[in-house]
Amino acid sequence: MLKRFKVVVSDHDFPDLSIEKSILEPIGAEVIGAQCKTGGKSLLKFVKDADAILQQYAEIRADVIEELEKCKVIARYGIGVDILDLEACKRKGIIVTNVPYYCVNEVADHAISMALMLIRRIPMYWKAVREGKWHWSASGAPIHRIEGQVFGLIGFGKIARNIARKVKAFGFQVWAYDPYVHEFFMKEEGVRKVEFEEIIKESDVLCLQVPLNEKTHHMIGEKELKMMKNSAILINTSRGPLVDNKALYKALVEGWIAAAALDDLEEEPAKKEKWNPENNPLLSLENCVVTPHSAYYSEESIEEARRTAAEEVRSVLLGQAPRYRVV
Repeated sequence: MLKRFKVVVSDHDFPDLSIEKSILEPIGAEVIGAQCKTGGKSLLKFVKDADAILQQYAEIRADVIEELEKCKVIARYGIGVDILDLEACKRKGIIVTNVPYYCVNEVADHAISMALMLIRRIPMYWKAVREGKWHWSASGAPIHRIEGQVFGLIGFGKIARNIARKVKAFGFQVWAYDPYVHEFFMKEEGVRKVEFEEIIKESDVLCLQVPLNEKTHHMIGEKELKMMKNSAILINTSRGPLVDNKALYKALVEGWIAAAALDDLEEEPAKKEKWNPENNPLLSLENCVVTPHSAYYSEESIEEARRTAAEEVRSVLLGQAPRYRVV
């Protein structure tokens, strides 16, 4: 078949491009995997003459976008678009799409699992048992009943609402801070709307579920950590740079808070060609659990993200309107 379109996958961490090819090759597209996860100018040699780009982790900024010769669409495999210069895309007339619904249950379930694990101090018990300690006090700190504890949500979008509905079954009070969501809407979900300082000070579990931007970068730093209860647990199932990792290390070592669970680190290892875990001291702590930016993962969610992103590219290349246009 005559190749009508060139579609470049900037980078991907799944084993092949079979889903993308099954959707795009029938319309005459050649699908090329660049595997340029750091993005930048090094990506340009692959995408300069591309008709479309599928983007996972590689950053695509204005200096690259301005040199694209015929790109019609950049489709994100995920929800957030902070790794893409939207203004540059607008100027260039490039459509941007995302996949807004693919992992709502997965991320919510991951956040809740992290919270329950640390409230019940499962990692601490497991370490104690391996050391030959067999006693209810072996977790090293008091454990309190879940019922009545405050599960605080910073951000009240789709995933946070999913979390709220589920944790109420355990008896949590659910509070939320989100200046963009009206109190009436939260009340309908059985959630109490509070201000930022109050949710920091009063939460027993504080869960971050917001996008990364200039306002949210390091939204949890030394000041906020010192305001939290010393029995509190911090959960971040959003982007790594929301939390100042140096401040968090100090907070966990000095006992400002009890524990933390992070699904990403501030340096965002997935965006690096080489990453050394020894460079982040959080990974040495017993009271800090870290997963490799995997909260979104299930076999079903990965397939949905890939299929949806490829379908968006197909729509644009065929002159049709995409379902999930960002700009």
